[in-house]
Amino acid sequence: MRSPRPYSPQPGPAAQSLTERRKAATQLDIARAACELFAEHGPDGTTAEDIAHRAGVALRTFYRYFRNKQEAVAPLLAGGGDEWRALLAQEHPGTPLAEALERAVTRSLTDLLAVGEGLAVTRGLLRAAADDPALRAVWYRVNQESEEKLVPLIARLAAPDADTLSIRLLAAAATDAIRVALEVWSTTDGPTLGPDSPADLAVRSLHALTDAMPLLR
Repeated sequence: MRSPRPYSPQPGPAAQSLTERRKAATQLDIARAACELFAEHGPDGTTAEDIAHRAGVALRTFYRYFRNKQEAVAPLLAGGGDEWRALLAQEHPGTPLAEALERAVTRSLTDLLAVGEGLAVTRGLLRAAADDPALRAVWYRVNQESEEKLVPLIARLAAPDADTLSIRLLAAAATDAIRVALEVWSTTDGPTLGPDSPADLAVRSLHALTDAMPLLR
């Protein structure tokens, strides 16, 4: 696989205000607390009050941001998708899509932060979600939102004549490749790096789902 060509996307919206950054930081603190408690005690053994206390915030602050305890994990789950889409956004238009997707997936799932925090948290949450429909619903919603955000990135990298159906199908397949890989990995004691790691399973899933797609030929 060749090295990626550097690409600097156009500047986005204005930087977040201090208030917005504080809000995001508080939400992430609550999400981390919820993930820790779910892993320790399971969703049934955890209350919103427990999460607020662990996060060091008032219960009213918890409910200002989240409707229920399961929703509290969404910011942390969404972080993985944000990371891999950001890596894909760095790819230069004209880079073969198959290379761009595989490179972004691999980098996001072998990044030190992902290995150190994200993957361990995801494994615990997915195990907890096995018996909690509300927690599974949050996981599926986060993946659906990530898929929708992926569409314009793929459209930017695809050939000018790529049709909407093909772009949407590739976005769905790429998202599901990562989702299924993480779900399968979470049921095992597999490593975070190397064979049978999330990155390895995700790349294998990506090839299985996308190799026959016209956009990647």
